[in-house]
Amino acid sequence: MDSGMLAANASPYDRLVQALALIPISYYLFAALFIFLAFLYTFLEIHFLHDLLTLFRGYPVTLTYNSSSHLCQSLLSNCNILRGRYSVTPWLSGPHLQTVFLSVFGRAPPVTYRRHLFLTSDGGTIALDWLTYSDVTEGRSRVIDDSAAIKRDKTPIMIVIPGLTSDSSSAYAKHLAFNMARNGWNVVVSNHRGLGGVSLTSDCFYNAGYTEDLRKLIDHIHCEYPEAPLFAVGASIGANILVKYLGEDGTNTPLVGAAAICSPWDLLICDRFINRKPVQKMYDRALTVGLKGISLSCLVLQTGKALQRSVRDFDKHATRILGKFETVDTFYRRSSSVNHVSNVSVPLLCISALDDPLCTREAIPWDECRVNENIILATTPRGGYLAFYEGITASSLWWVRAVDEFFGVLRTSPLIKERQKKQGCSVAKPLQSSIDEGPYLDVMEDRLVTAMGNEASDASPENYLSNEHRVDSKQDEDINSDAENSGDSTAKLYPKKHTTQQAEQDVKKLIVLVQGHIDKLSRRSRQSIWLLAYIAIITTWPFVDSFLLSFLKRRFKNFIPASLLKNRSM
Repeated sequence: MDSGMLAANASPYDRLVQALALIPISYYLFAALFIFLAFLYTFLEIHFLHDLLTLFRGYPVTLTYNSSSHLCQSLLSNCNILRGRYSVTPWLSGPHLQTVFLSVFGRAPPVTYRRHLFLTSDGGTIALDWLTYSDVTEGRSRVIDDSAAIKRDKTPIMIVIPGLTSDSSSAYAKHLAFNMARNGWNVVVSNHRGLGGVSLTSDCFYNAGYTEDLRKLIDHIHCEYPEAPLFAVGASIGANILVKYLGEDGTNTPLVGAAAICSPWDLLICDRFINRKPVQKMYDRALTVGLKGISLSCLVLQTGKALQRSVRDFDKHATRILGKFETVDTFYRRSSSVNHVSNVSVPLLCISALDDPLCTREAIPWDECRVNENIILATTPRGGYLAFYEGITASSLWWVRAVDEFFGVLRTSPLIKERQKKQGCSVAKPLQSSIDEGPYLDVMEDRLVTAMGNEASDASPENYLSNEHRVDSKQDEDINSDAENSGDSTAKLYPKKHTTQQAEQDVKKLIVLVQGHIDKLSRRSRQSIWLLAYIAIITTWPFVDSFLLSFLKRRFKNFIPASLLKNRSM
């Protein structure tokens, strides 16, 4: 009875503890394991259950391009891979799983490059690793020399620009080089300075926006093989460098086509992104460790600990100093390829994954790619960072097959052949900032002031002047024709005297004509100043409009549209 009294007087918490003690320990271990797996599933962004529920049908590829571009429509009509779906490897259903698997395992095919060293004008050394069809099929190297037969080789050449800390030994570079070489291409991987087993031989170091090495390399290969069509593929930072180069050179580049894979686009946005979440910070640290392995003999760093924290610290203490940038953000802004997308003048395929753990979707220039008639942007919901593994065995990369098909269609496109003929005669449009350029204004009938761009419209004062100039010129031509008819006899008797008098008359007429145009231009300028002052006043103080209207009617009677004055008088 005493024990019953004690049990009745026990607190609910004591009873709960006693009940939990009766549960076997194995159940607790199973629950802890389940919670850990659920956390890991969410933390690593695994989507296996979603793929299982959809029976691994894959994800559609979203294509963004200019709908009025005949080139893009022609290319996409023959690219079945881009118009299809991307199916992820089932046991790699997650961006982090794919990215880590590519970096650690890779499953790259066996590749044996042939190395050539390219010396730049400043003493730098760039390792060029070549792979040809004979290297893949026959397993032997065909030495590229300077003979005439090699000079006339028309085999297409694809230049590969790796990422920030990658080189020709990276798994994705081997996948791409092997696949393209097996299909009859000559592939050359351009290792950045200080990478690929080659030390720095000059005080110049590469960065995310340094395009001079790529420019010199492309010109060199084009001079060595003038009849071979050139293509280029950039990955990650290499894609940023490639797109920036294409925008800077415009139509002056000898490239026929290009592809940008997982480009960061806007380095400032990506810098903020990799410092946002814990998992992204892990990638940041991994990239920093890779950067520490690069030989920096040309730098005298004050502290080595600063380089161990993040990529931003590396750029602050190393890249910014070498590139002579004021701040790190200045370096990121000036080196971002998003500023040069609008000036790309060759067919460009851009592939990005929306779950990329490094190059965030927030930096993708959707509108800029949609406006440009030469760019096709292909995005997939899954894919990770440069991975895009497909198949049960994860032996191939989806974007490698997409690039292979795109370049194959591009080679045989008749539009490209026509563009190549015109490419040598065209001049690239220089990149200019529109900040210091004031747009022309047009006063509409509904009192709205619209910007007409940086070129004058038909209603601008310059066109008024040009129209008057055409009228005056026509009158001058009539006068000159009458004078010529009446002075034929005089010219025959006194040719030298007539020529001198005619020249003096032409000079006087020209002076009178120029003076008249100057007077008209000054009147138009005064009217423009008054009109701009009127617009500024009525937009600031609308109630003053009615008082100024009667005064401005008389002065701008011939300049302001009659419908505008009529509406204002009402």
